[in-house]
Amino acid sequence: MAALVLALLPLVAGAQPPREERGEARDVERMERREQRQRLRQVLALSAALELDNAQALKMEQTLRAFDEKRRPLREQVREAARILHLAARGDSTALPHVDAAAQRAFEARERIAVLDKEMYQALARELPPEKRAKLALTLARTEGKMRLKWKRHGEQETPAAGD
Repeated sequence: MAALVLALLPLVAGAQPPREERGEARDVERMERREQRQRLRQVLALSAALELDNAQALKMEQTLRAFDEKRRPLREQVREAARILHLAARGDSTALPHVDAAAQRAFEARERIAVLDKEMYQALARELPPEKRAKLALTLARTEGKMRLKWKRHGEQETPAAGD
């Protein structure tokens, strides 16, 4: 397990953009780091649950990264829609006319995220026996649920339509 962490750590650390960026770029950087940490936790949890060797864990990390990249713009769409909905809920007159469109965008993005989650499971489970596919499904659900709780504790707003 320690060897796996050491093997994945440079991937996570090396993928970070320079800190000199400001404003929205910092927010993007922060979200990418959070995504990388989540992926590392997922790989470690999956490695333990599925008893993967380092090569298998690295392959799984690459698959998770590819799906994270596809999911990223959809999550941003959900966050932006949630921001508009929160403003409207507080009575912001500039956000009020955009409520229905924002809600619709959030629902559509969440539907596409759910499709990607299913595709990701299928890609990861492709060569696994049934027992390990079951462990994969349970571990993915567990790690995703923990991340939702952690994000809520750190003050990120979540709406029924915006739950990442």
